[in-house]
Amino acid sequence: MANIKLTIDNKVVEVPQGTTILKAARQMGIEIPTLCNFELEGLALKNHPGGCRVCMVEVAGRRNLAPACVTECMPDMVVKTNSLRAINARRTVLELMLSDHPNDCLQCAKSGKCELQTLAARMGIREIPYKGEQSSYKIQVSPSIVRDMSKCIMCRRCESVCYEYQSVGAIGAVDRGFPAVVSTAFDRNLLDTSCVFCGQCVAVCPVGALTENDHTGRLIKDLNNPDKVTVVQVAPAVRVALGEEFGMEPGSIVTGKLAAALKALGFDYVFDTDWGADATIMEEGHELLDRLTKYLAGDKNVKIPLMTSCCPAWVNFYEKHYPHLSGYPSSAKSPQQMFGALAKTYFADKINTKREDMICVSVMPCIAKKYEVERDEFKTNGNPDVDYSISTRELARLIKLCNIDFDALEPVDFDSPLGESTGAAVIFGATGGVMEAAVRTAYAVLTDGKLPKIDFQEIRGLEGIREATVHVKDGLDLRLAIVYGLANARKMLEMIDKGECPYHAIEVMACPGGCIDGAGQPYHHGDASIVRARWEATYKADRDMPIRMSHENPSIQTTYKEFLGAPLSEKAHHLLHTHYFDKKTKIESVK
Repeated sequence: MANIKLTIDNKVVEVPQGTTILKAARQMGIEIPTLCNFELEGLALKNHPGGCRVCMVEVAGRRNLAPACVTECMPDMVVKTNSLRAINARRTVLELMLSDHPNDCLQCAKSGKCELQTLAARMGIREIPYKGEQSSYKIQVSPSIVRDMSKCIMCRRCESVCYEYQSVGAIGAVDRGFPAVVSTAFDRNLLDTSCVFCGQCVAVCPVGALTENDHTGRLIKDLNNPDKVTVVQVAPAVRVALGEEFGMEPGSIVTGKLAAALKALGFDYVFDTDWGADATIMEEGHELLDRLTKYLAGDKNVKIPLMTSCCPAWVNFYEKHYPHLSGYPSSAKSPQQMFGALAKTYFADKINTKREDMICVSVMPCIAKKYEVERDEFKTNGNPDVDYSISTRELARLIKLCNIDFDALEPVDFDSPLGESTGAAVIFGATGGVMEAAVRTAYAVLTDGKLPKIDFQEIRGLEGIREATVHVKDGLDLRLAIVYGLANARKMLEMIDKGECPYHAIEVMACPGGCIDGAGQPYHHGDASIVRARWEATYKADRDMPIRMSHENPSIQTTYKEFLGAPLSEKAHHLLHTHYFDKKTKIESVK
């Protein structure tokens, strides 16, 4: 593609043909404000509607101002981003937005992280000259997401991510003119739609129209209840992102400080979801081996490929869109739910505590986990295995609320026995990590522990769809696929539906790059370098672990010896496996 030259703010720049003015300006270090434009470069997540009109610039020879985000650069174009005309237009657009926006910044969950708030301060807007009717909508609450469309600015980022990136289509623009808003069909609660609670709409929303359902108030009460034993588990992706909330560089690994902070908050036991991830590999890995053995022996009833089941948004997607393809996802519970099931049985017995007297909390990079803990199949006599889940952001707010100096904390270890883990568990947080962890164990079992390597580089990467072939032994080459983004998962399911899928196993994650960019992680406002830094830190954490294969975790070995027996045993199936439901029919019945 040919390059072209143009002038922006009296500086000449050369860019590839087809580049927008906004992207060219950013290449020069010139920041043009925008609210609707959003892109995670290289991670397939983007929104370029040109709707907010906050990025207006002046182009020589044109009568009207041009929106920088959708206007392509032309040869010899002369652009002014800082003319008084452009600045005045931006201020006017922003003032009109603010005239129809609630003034409840003190109570808003996005306060301090709100892009509209930041732009208003940057432009020095202190009063709104436009007075008139304000939009008003009922606040809707679901287990994961709170919708307050009174704050919607119609940037339509959420709509793009829901339709294009996730191919779910639970929300979209309705009405025209002043009443226009992004909503569900017939304004239904998200529970009654095709929504899978991935939360990427929350992650990209620039204002407080979409936020997570906050459980920090509930947690404070539980931590202060002397009649309850409080147990916390922490997901692998949290340790490579939490530091950002305390001014650390993206990709900082804060495992020890994280454990120290949770102990300072008052939890009785601080454990690691990585332990649950190792347990997941024991079950899911052996399930893969069992299916493969039968499949290679000619059993036509075996469902191949096995699809991973760690991501609750992906499980919701499968149940709501492809329930007729039953049997392909692994029956293994997610690490969060495996941990909860064993915490309230195996560990509760060890400390002589009734499950009803134990509060099990998870810290997750994901807000779909908030929905997952409420599923009825993860409860015993109405008591959930995991009582509730908080996000990385919620934990950061709680640490700050309690005046804990995170930087000054001395790193400590997680408690035992549910805090011991391996490098295989750490990489669960990155796309490809679950597959690589499973391959390490499966390879070791199939070759009697004779692994030629621990790092399976062919599985790694940040592309949305990746293929890999791992040679295990003569006559067995594992054919694998790794995808993130539910639109990519849909492509895999369509292949299976047509009988054209060539893979033995497929890993699916809903979020860009995996859990490292889950909807509960610190906001990055479209900076893809932050996601890449978290990804690199995940694999560094793996390299630094003394044990790097799940089946070699001594605590896991002890748990099987003392309690579970063996992978896929009757007790293991009862506690660590689940079943799935046809939710498509339910949604259609609501319609």
